[in-house]
Amino acid sequence: MSGELPSLVFMGTPDFAVPSLQRLCAHGAAVRLVVTQPDRPSGRGKRLTPPPVKLAAEALGLEVYQPERVRRSEVIERLRSCGAECAVVVAYGQILPQDLLDAFPLGAINVHASLLPAYRGAAPIQRAILSGESVTGVTIMLLDAGMDTGPILTRREVPIEPADAFGAVHDKLAAAGSELLLETLIEWKAGRVRPVAQGEAGVSLAPPVRKEEMRLAWEAPAQQVVNAIRAFDPWPGAFSILNGRRIKCFRGSTLAWKGEGRPGEIVGSTEEGLVVLAGDGRAVAVGELQLEGVRRLSAGEFLRGRPIAPGSVLE
Repeated sequence: MSGELPSLVFMGTPDFAVPSLQRLCAHGAAVRLVVTQPDRPSGRGKRLTPPPVKLAAEALGLEVYQPERVRRSEVIERLRSCGAECAVVVAYGQILPQDLLDAFPLGAINVHASLLPAYRGAAPIQRAILSGESVTGVTIMLLDAGMDTGPILTRREVPIEPADAFGAVHDKLAAAGSELLLETLIEWKAGRVRPVAQGEAGVSLAPPVRKEEMRLAWEAPAQQVVNAIRAFDPWPGAFSILNGRRIKCFRGSTLAWKGEGRPGEIVGSTEEGLVVLAGDGRAVAVGELQLEGVRRLSAGEFLRGRPIAPGSVLE
């Protein structure tokens, strides 16, 4: 299939981009260079850690380039000198300058984790879950100088199930994006895809998540609280404060009953988890909990080791 695919420079950084790189290589794509972010300090020990795309590229025997700033003239010249027909950009992490976009005859092809023009920006998956969407998807587009404003080549819907947390939606979209990218690149090189400009109808933004948004607002309706728990599961974890300590909440679900009490008040536990009242009086079950410095536990395990008295309040 390599003749059907354009030669390319692959630009990506996190786990989301890895399936796309692997699928292209499995189908014989001529990947001239893999460009990813520099190794960064990570974890408690702040050890220098390579990005997932670098590890995947090295396992595939591909050349890796890690410039600090992609806008520098020497970086643009390095990528132009590859002689690739197009760039494939999947969650690279920097905005590409126009000089670089113009360096590839077939343009820069981007995989975006939403159905554009909805959820333009850095956090489309989290924003879709926070908004309670039941459907999202992936878009293959041509990059331009704007933020996710370029012409659309193809799109594919992906359902968000009621219990899906960020991790599950992320993995579904990464897989769907890799499949659609491969199909689209073949059609794009053959001239069988027509770019369609994005209109203004349906535009919404997905800015980066702020730290304060990860703190659960128990005054909100129960479903909104559950959506917040889902949006940050498994990382970085929605949290509350209990007795002065930060406690992360995972596997949230609504229960089919109401109670009287303060928002955030713990009223007991069930098989579904720790039961907490939300602002509309409905109950939320928190299935898993994690204190700082302690591993994530089911609510049952957590409560056996650290009982929480009914009437306590998550803040």
